Amino acid sequence: MYARVVAAVSAAALAWNCGGGSGAPVDQAGPEPLSPEPAGPAIFEESAAVTGLDFVHRNGAAGEHLLPEIMGAGAALFDYDGDGDLDVFLVQGGPVFGDGGNDRSSYRDRLFRNELTDSGQLRFADVTEASGLRSDGVGMGVAAGDADGDGWVDLYVTNVGSNVLWRNRGDGTFEDATSMAAVDDPGWSVPALFFDPDGDGDLDLFVGNYLDFNRGTHTVCAAAVGGPDYCSPRSFTPQPDRFFRNLGKGRFEEATEQAGLGGADAYTLGAVAVDAGGDGRLDLYVANDWTPNHLWLNRGGRFENEAPIAGVAVNAGGVAEAGMGVDAADFDGDGDEDLFLAHLTGETNTLYRNEGRGLFRDATLAAGLGAPSLPWTGFGAAWVDIDNDSRLDVVVVNGAVRRMSQSGGVTNFGQPNQLFRNLGDGSFEELSDQAGAAFNDDLVSRGAAFGDIDNDGDTDLLVSNNGGPAQLFLNTIGQNGSWIGMRVVDGSPDRDALGAVVELRLGDGRTIARRVRTGMSYASSNDPRVLFGLGESDAMDETLIRWPDGVEETFGSLGLRRYHTLRRGDGSSP
Repeated sequence: MYARVVAAVSAAALAWNCGGGSGAPVDQAGPEPLSPEPAGPAIFEESAAVTGLDFVHRNGAAGEHLLPEIMGAGAALFDYDGDGDLDVFLVQGGPVFGDGGNDRSSYRDRLFRNELTDSGQLRFADVTEASGLRSDGVGMGVAAGDADGDGWVDLYVTNVGSNVLWRNRGDGTFEDATSMAAVDDPGWSVPALFFDPDGDGDLDLFVGNYLDFNRGTHTVCAAAVGGPDYCSPRSFTPQPDRFFRNLGKGRFEEATEQAGLGGADAYTLGAVAVDAGGDGRLDLYVANDWTPNHLWLNRGGRFENEAPIAGVAVNAGGVAEAGMGVDAADFDGDGDEDLFLAHLTGETNTLYRNEGRGLFRDATLAAGLGAPSLPWTGFGAAWVDIDNDSRLDVVVVNGAVRRMSQSGGVTNFGQPNQLFRNLGDGSFEELSDQAGAAFNDDLVSRGAAFGDIDNDGDTDLLVSNNGGPAQLFLNTIGQNGSWIGMRVVDGSPDRDALGAVVELRLGDGRTIARRVRTGMSYASSNDPRVLFGLGESDAMDETLIRWPDGVEETFGSLGLRRYHTLRRGDGSSP
């Protein structure tokens, strides 16, 4: 381990600083991953091919080292047809400046319908053509949410260039509702997030923009290993994020300035809704590349950036890091939400522990998450309870952004992914060598979407790889523990109550809390259901839901090892 850290720190000395068109990269030929020493059956079984999930991301790279080629692309797990299982949407790339003929037929976003049988057999069918979805831009990310409140989950796809809001018609098809909804952005957008900060039941939309990239701004940098390479974002001008307020029935207004979110240009790559101060209002945490992160505290109709005061703008050393994937959850069970961010090679991934009252502490090193992450560049990341022991573990998928060897090709950017088990004492241990051989394939992982794809009671993982095949990692161990799952809905027709908090009170006196959310990780959208691993517990006393507007309901004791749909108004006052 010491040798791995020394190699990574040496690479970090060549800081990725390409401002002005020249500079040195930070991603170098990293140390080899530890030799696998499996302690039992692999935690994940890679199942994309056998289930019909046939997708290869194409970044359009042709030797020009255009920065968008090495970024992207996200994925979504969402139930587009309302049949109770998670379908798959994968974002495609393509030539940044077109292929001359503007023919994108071979560069299509893809929609796969989940045809899970009652016996548990998982199979996907490509329904892209029938869905009406098309791909007009170089895809980056996707957010899933019911934008118009009709009970069907819509998609917002971010691109290099104009974004697209795809309205779900409810009959298996989608229509382009971007103009009608007034939610386009012509820049280079990466993350998008549906959330309800005002608690009115309609989902507002945050769009994170990266930088100003075009033929005029494009430049090529030099790799430390020799030859041309992709430049740092600092060679370009950051772009402002956007906030669209939902006016109802699928119509939005651009309200960035009115919401207080204007004038804070940064290289935005990640976003998550979080109640940082525990006041019941949804705040917005934004992970930025090479610029300080933003914590937009919700002041009731207007946001204020309190990241420097809260301790989450920079790391413990006072350095702004290359923020990519981000997630928020109560990993230590103390009743408030903590933050995890994935970062660049030579930096550590960062854990910000919530100390209460909206103040955070960089607890990365104490948690054991620092040194193992130094050699790798993390993108998709999340808190997930992989083994259903009730404690939230960490998953990070990795892939370099700078060339790591003399030879060309996207394979020179490949890095292993990582899994860390929560030990319950504030620290983690790495279990990557037990996650299965495919989990550590030499691929360039970017988007990661998390959810129970086969409905067996544990969290699975969908990974989108830049310039490579999508991977589907089915969890082989979580279903062995006790669990309970819930879809939490509000309104008529049913709509996922994004932002609601579910508290589960167990028979042994413990309380576990999870937030209903889809937006986190990197450029991806996730299962809106909440899944509680209960470990050895075989009883629960009560389920409490705190709705986005602050109203609370209890739903009593529920049966274990199954999913429940909990509707607002069906519970009782606590």
